[in-house]
Amino acid sequence: MELKGKVAVVTGGASGLGEATVRNIVAQGGKALIMDLNMDRGKAIVAELGKENVIFDKTDVTSESQVKEALERTVKTFGAVHICVNCAGIGSGIKTVGKNGAHPLDVFKKVIAINLIGSFNVLRLCAEIMQNNEPNSEGERGVIINTASVAAFDGQVGQAAYSASKGGIVGMTLPIARDLARAGIRCCTIAPGLFHTPLFDTLPQEAYDSLSAQVPFPKRLGKPVEYAKMAQSIIENPMLNAETIRLDGAIRMAPR
Repeated sequence: MELKGKVAVVTGGASGLGEATVRNIVAQGGKALIMDLNMDRGKAIVAELGKENVIFDKTDVTSESQVKEALERTVKTFGAVHICVNCAGIGSGIKTVGKNGAHPLDVFKKVIAINLIGSFNVLRLCAEIMQNNEPNSEGERGVIINTASVAAFDGQVGQAAYSASKGGIVGMTLPIARDLARAGIRCCTIAPGLFHTPLFDTLPQEAYDSLSAQVPFPKRLGKPVEYAKMAQSIIENPMLNAETIRLDGAIRMAPR
């Protein structure tokens, strides 16, 4: 599927991996809806890239009604939805049992709700719209890309909730691809390693250098634009389906 003239929904599109994806989609001639809670940043991106290319909607990805309203606005503005890229997510660092007792259940539920249930909520509603698209020469009507993490495979100490949420994303990739095959909708997952997102800007240089040194090659953190390029490759290659791709510089995370 070519990006030119296509409409993408990008959750978490106001920063980090999602923002890079939005910028790349627009650079390739596509249009995008940013679903995010960061209104100031979202509106700034719209102002920079142009309302004719990007719209922003403050959306809680776990809310069925909010996601439906955002998608209805997207179809009304741009005429269709062809691509869904789920980048919205949160992390947590709490041991199963720590100094303060057992892992708080509400924190575990929140991580699962946003990362896993939120991704499924958005993609299912996007797919419902995509199935009505005119198929291209390959019979494609849509592409869904979810974001997992190497933590789905190499979860570290304190990452039970985060790893569970990302492992769920990996696990649902194949059945979703099989479910949507009859409609010509593909589903893949990207599992990033250590990427330089705004979260890392708060780290001391020593900690940043230590993390970079853990990556075999290239010996640095990933760049959000590299995630965006991988998303573009998935969109443009019709044979990529039901696959989880590690984008990690060959890193395998240690227990700590």
